[in-house]
Amino acid sequence: MLTRVSNAKNPDGAGAAYIEAWSRHVSRRFAQACIAPEFHARQHGVMRPPVLNPLFASLTSLPGVGPRLERLYASLFDREAPRVVDLLFHLPSGVIDRRSRPKLRDALPDQVVTVAVTVDKHRPSPPHRSRAPYRIYTHDDTGDLTLTYFNARRDYLETLLPVGETRYVSGKVEFYDGMLQMVHPDRVVDEAGFATLPLVEPTYPLTEGLALGNVRRAMDGALGRLPDLPEWQDETWVAREQFPAFGHALRGLHRPAAPSDIAPENPAWTRLAYDELFAGQLALALVRAHMRRQPGRGSASEGRLRARILKALPYALTHSQQKAVDDILTDLARPQRMLRLLQGDVGSGKTVVALTAAAAVIEAGRQATIMAPTEILARQHLATIAPLAEAAGLRIAILTGRERGAARKEILDRLVLGDIDLLLGTHSLFQEDVAFHDLALAVVDEQHRFGVHQRLALTQKGEAVDVLVLTATPIPRTLVLTFFGDMDISELREKPPGRQPIDTRTIPLSRLQEVEDAVGRVIAEGKRAYWVCPLVEESEKIDLAAAQARFEALREKFGDQVDLVHGRMKGSDKDAAMARFAVGESRLLIATTVIEVGVDVPEATIMVIEHAERFGLAQLHQLRGRIGRGPGASTCLLLYKAPLGETAKARLAILRETEDGFRIAEEDLRLRGEGDVLGTRQSGLPGFRIARAEIHGKYLGAARDDAALILVRDPTLSTPRGEALRQMLYLFGKDEAVKLIRAG
Repeated sequence: MLTRVSNAKNPDGAGAAYIEAWSRHVSRRFAQACIAPEFHARQHGVMRPPVLNPLFASLTSLPGVGPRLERLYASLFDREAPRVVDLLFHLPSGVIDRRSRPKLRDALPDQVVTVAVTVDKHRPSPPHRSRAPYRIYTHDDTGDLTLTYFNARRDYLETLLPVGETRYVSGKVEFYDGMLQMVHPDRVVDEAGFATLPLVEPTYPLTEGLALGNVRRAMDGALGRLPDLPEWQDETWVAREQFPAFGHALRGLHRPAAPSDIAPENPAWTRLAYDELFAGQLALALVRAHMRRQPGRGSASEGRLRARILKALPYALTHSQQKAVDDILTDLARPQRMLRLLQGDVGSGKTVVALTAAAAVIEAGRQATIMAPTEILARQHLATIAPLAEAAGLRIAILTGRERGAARKEILDRLVLGDIDLLLGTHSLFQEDVAFHDLALAVVDEQHRFGVHQRLALTQKGEAVDVLVLTATPIPRTLVLTFFGDMDISELREKPPGRQPIDTRTIPLSRLQEVEDAVGRVIAEGKRAYWVCPLVEESEKIDLAAAQARFEALREKFGDQVDLVHGRMKGSDKDAAMARFAVGESRLLIATTVIEVGVDVPEATIMVIEHAERFGLAQLHQLRGRIGRGPGASTCLLLYKAPLGETAKARLAILRETEDGFRIAEEDLRLRGEGDVLGTRQSGLPGFRIARAEIHGKYLGAARDDAALILVRDPTLSTPRGEALRQMLYLFGKDEAVKLIRAG
């Protein structure tokens, strides 16, 4: 019988659009720090410790792993060339417990069981029908079981399961046509084979085409490659926490003696999780130390341009905006490069803070740029900044895929001559032909949507460019410390004056007609409304209303007042639809989550979110933030399909209770774990294979403190423990940090 010890939550798919690339965040930061020329000149002197070479060999070096299986492992691990160490860190998701064997009458459907059965008869596939199943009928003294194979060889199965003999079979049982069946048993052994079969055997996450047996055989080979490694953790700490050695921990997880051995809270799993957290914190500490050693160019200014911008604002800066501005100006004036994260809730005024930072370097005679992930967001920034820039006398321009030919050439010519002070844009900014006269500040908005090479290409367009990263997605404090430990942090907690509270209500989809009628009355009064749907087109697997279908239904009802925008439209078509909505030519905008960030229409006062239970908390909060931007009262209607599960019910209740994005982020983390909060496919800390926040997050502080202490005592990692720590950094994919030691 199987005892499943679940180590992963199934994400509900909601919120997966944002922060998709966080799983490689720390490695990206290493690359950013390593861009300095002196790094490239010296990095070749750093070599991986030879003792680790067997673990970094290709998976094809293991017996039984050929090119076909390598491709499957590459898909499973999301790595182009999987290595032995990737397999070792692929930890079990459950176990098969053969210590207790049920009778067939006690076998539960959809459970993996091990049963002793007698083989009654074979029924091969009919001739010329190779796709038909091969069935073998068996029984015990309490019931019958059909073993089903596809594309089976008759001679092999007749030898494996001879009629009249008793065999032990393991696999998932299910009902088919009222009969208990097992498709492709995982194990089939006789009495002698069962005596040598592990009583507790791990199961692993798989991908289509990769069998459990493949993983187990490869894992045996991988464990045989595991060398004896020195202890890199503090011995007192290891003794206090009762951690096993690194190698013992790995072997204990892959060869458990009891189901509890693979639980994430078990000492073996926790030991590996702490190693991984510590490797991340030590790497971030090395990156930060390296960045602080890099020469910068101070951009001091008297503040004349900034004063003009603030005078043009219709409101005063909030306390947290002013604090962020002060911190950024201090950074910019220093001779070290700035690397700062500015995170603020929806509508907290990050763009204005970024503009005042740009004004400081522009007043010092240099240039700034703001890079946004989408053209919609870039043009939204332009709309916000343009009147303020005009009041301050700043020369601004925008560069996206839309600017072509002579218009693009004119912008590029002015940019290189220094006739443009602030350039806004999208991916177009880091193309080779874009050259600045003297770039001083790069503002990267929603940086998780850019690849590492794109961001590095932008910072290389100037000398010692200061970097300000913006995110409109409040991030739980634990994750800020985990993934932005190398950055200074500023938070915008208040909303600017004039922001209206939003009345948030939950309504079952069974009342859809009432909602449509209410929206009709609102747009008849001249007001504007959003209607958000999760998908662009119908899916056979997911029962969600499509934006296209909803658009057609509502357009038939309300006519030309209804418009549509979704991610598969051309950029110019999306902009045109948004423009029509912004000026009031259309009053009801049917949309997908393309409007999640950056769309600012103060006249929109209604937000309908269909199938709200399918979205993540943070994403719902982002969508809701599109309204409440003008003087009118605003309402957000969350339509859900009943009945709601407990987590979905709690999620929607939190949205009704608060508009505080930071609290919502913490609640989302508590309810779902980082994997779902950050939009990755499985729970756990993004960028980490092993650590689980809800279990191992309490160790993060200790890991950070120990990393800081190491850099004080052994900044070059040259002591015996330092040499061992280098091995740890390599094992957990943080070897770029080792190279930084030489680069400094």
